[in-house]
Amino acid sequence: MSADLKKSSSNGSEKSLINEEQQAKISEIRRLIGPLPEKLAIYCSDAAIARYLRARNWNVKKATKMLKETLKWRAEYKPEEIRWEEVAHEAETGKIYRSNYIDKHGRTVLVMRPSCQNSKSTKGQIRYLVYCMENAILNLPADQEQMVWLIDFNGFNLSHISLKVTRETAHVLQEHYPERLGVAILYNPPKFFEPFWTVAKPFLEPKTQNKVKFVYTDDPNTKKIMEDLFEMEKLESAFGGNDDSGFDINKYAERMREEDKRIPAFWTKSEAPPEPMPTSSVDLNSFDSDASDSGKVDGSASHVSDSEGLISDKSVLVTKGSDNGNGSKELLYR
Repeated sequence: MSADLKKSSSNGSEKSLINEEQQAKISEIRRLIGPLPEKLAIYCSDAAIARYLRARNWNVKKATKMLKETLKWRAEYKPEEIRWEEVAHEAETGKIYRSNYIDKHGRTVLVMRPSCQNSKSTKGQIRYLVYCMENAILNLPADQEQMVWLIDFNGFNLSHISLKVTRETAHVLQEHYPERLGVAILYNPPKFFEPFWTVAKPFLEPKTQNKVKFVYTDDPNTKKIMEDLFEMEKLESAFGGNDDSGFDINKYAERMREEDKRIPAFWTKSEAPPEPMPTSSVDLNSFDSDASDSGKVDGSASHVSDSEGLISDKSVLVTKGSDNGNGSKELLYR
């Protein structure tokens, strides 16, 4: 992230004020990307483009390459079309879900439990992960663009690790959801997890390293970390809070079905600046990584940001918590 980037300091987010130079880079990426069909145009708001620029340290060529790859992926994978009924079987054990509470900064919370894996299908696990990410973003308030991960390692062991799913998970999160992680709480991770973190840490940006918090129930600092982030009355007991209601798949399913109804309305209106629509169907090859670039782009980086390297689980994870609606505002990609 560039040194002159002015951050909002009042809400704990990474949402930033954009200066003239950075706005010019956003406009340049819009020019390089060209006209888009409606859903992709909605996705490419200034805030979304800025996230890709931040993930690539405001390098226009690298950010453009990264964004083009996401646009191609979204056109093919159609994450906004995933509905609860398609992924419900993956959610039955509560391995990953959006909590009914938010943190003190208003960020949505994804609760994860790697030990609750119930599927051997890599495709199914990734599909459910994407559904959960899209749902968490849909429920972010207008002044936030990041979320919290609460990862409960209770019952976790080496048998829960799948390298194939780990690679796919890391790829989707780091390439297609940049700058979406606000903080990741690793709650009671096993001791063998710490050496893994020691190896992975040098490959992460310092700002990303600071987003990962190790919390242990026998550590006196644990309660302070959680109290700083959450209202303890609403936080589930698995994380030291006072809510004992537990995860109820039936209530959660009802909640997700209702939230699914909000999705189509969003994708029929654009919050992005008006852009000319193509007169014919968009060629997916136009999103190839080097298209529109004046030279070969090196997408590699010595460090990775946000969710890169943070998933060491067999799939998408989850916990227990109550399931009443939280009345969060309707906003997807800003």
